[in-house]
Amino acid sequence: MALQERVILVDPDARGRTNIKGMLSQAEYLVIGEAEDGITALKMIRDRQPDLVLAEASLPGVNGLDLARIVHDDRLAPVILMSGVFGREMMARVREVRAAGFLPKPVDEVSLLTVVEVALAHYAEVMDLERKVMKLKEELDTRKVVERAKGILMSQLGLTEAEAFRRIQKQSMNRRLSMRAVAEAIILAHNV
Repeated sequence: MALQERVILVDPDARGRTNIKGMLSQAEYLVIGEAEDGITALKMIRDRQPDLVLAEASLPGVNGLDLARIVHDDRLAPVILMSGVFGREMMARVREVRAAGFLPKPVDEVSLLTVVEVALAHYAEVMDLERKVMKLKEELDTRKVVERAKGILMSQLGLTEAEAFRRIQKQSMNRRLSMRAVAEAIILAHNV
């Protein structure tokens, strides 16, 4: 059995939460928490780490827009905002806080499930791209450190670039350290 996506619902309207929870449960999503206000929701999101947050834009305390911004900035989960107010200004604010989607109220099942599926797929894609960017950045940083260490070995020991690289590589294998760690040690020793 596939894992169910875990959802937190945030809406001061208990009847609305019950209706949305029923639609989500029917579609095999797992509602792991419900909150009536932004502060409670934020604590619950941090504690329970849901896959998705559905939040009313107008919440007491921390409003849904601010909640969406915080959750997005901290990379906690995608947030779909809901509101009975719809228009250019609302959509501009939804985009500004980087919400994963918007549902006009009253929420119907087709719209809910469509927006949820798209938001989850988009968020997974964005997280994957962010991981790839971090990996590429790490590889580039490692390459810069190794290049600097090679330059030190070439100037201090009169080695060719290939010989300097091979020496770093050999030390890496012999000491079971990454090439970056060996290169950083060479740079550190040179600066002492």
